[in-house]
Amino acid sequence: MQVDVGIIGGTGVGDRLLKLGGKPLFVPTSAGMLRGRLIDHKGASILVVSRHSAGHKVPPHHVNYAAMALGLKAVGVKACLASAAVGSLRREWKPGTLVACSDFVDLTFRNLTLFDQNVVHTDFSTPFSETGRAAMLAANPNLVDGGVYVCLNGPRYETPTEIKFYETMGGDLVGMTAASEAILMREAGIEYATLAIVTNLASGYEDEPLSHEEVVAEMNRSGEAATQTLLAAAVSLATNT
Repeated sequence: MQVDVGIIGGTGVGDRLLKLGGKPLFVPTSAGMLRGRLIDHKGASILVVSRHSAGHKVPPHHVNYAAMALGLKAVGVKACLASAAVGSLRREWKPGTLVACSDFVDLTFRNLTLFDQNVVHTDFSTPFSETGRAAMLAANPNLVDGGVYVCLNGPRYETPTEIKFYETMGGDLVGMTAASEAILMREAGIEYATLAIVTNLASGYEDEPLSHEEVVAEMNRSGEAATQTLLAAAVSLATNT
């Protein structure tokens, strides 16, 4: 089987993607089963995957990132795009801002790799695929071009002092998934890019406590724009790569 592009949907996007129809596809891998739906969108075959499973049941630290990478490799995708709900460390990037991430800092300590049994050192000079980023930017002129994603283990949110520390590291966004995916997708030889959707300002920027309900509410507002951006970019990648 040959699939053109994969799309991994996070909070507020994964369930939207699963509603597009298509047919269920189950891809067995050495790390477990990849479950998704195969759709045909404007002539592109796209395997859509809900990162947290239908109904948002799997927390970020239990997502089977290796199965996603190996499964997408097995069906021959040219590239993979993903959405990620994030907190913003930049006051001007308010909820609803969409960012084509350009770099990451991995602080999850998950130690994920596809190369446990042999020595392979993978280059990360361009942490997210420039081809994938360009396709997303062309699909939506309102995207912010570039941002540093600080990836944390979760599922808890960050403390105000932690956020100040991440600022000193050059972080722009905080989330719990994208670096893990970027690492394993690169090791699998798959072009990977993340579309970050700002759902809230990070801890300490506002007086109100953070909540998942706040994230879901913003994704209800911004999720459709993110979904359409990913689909348009996927069609472009399927056609031009």
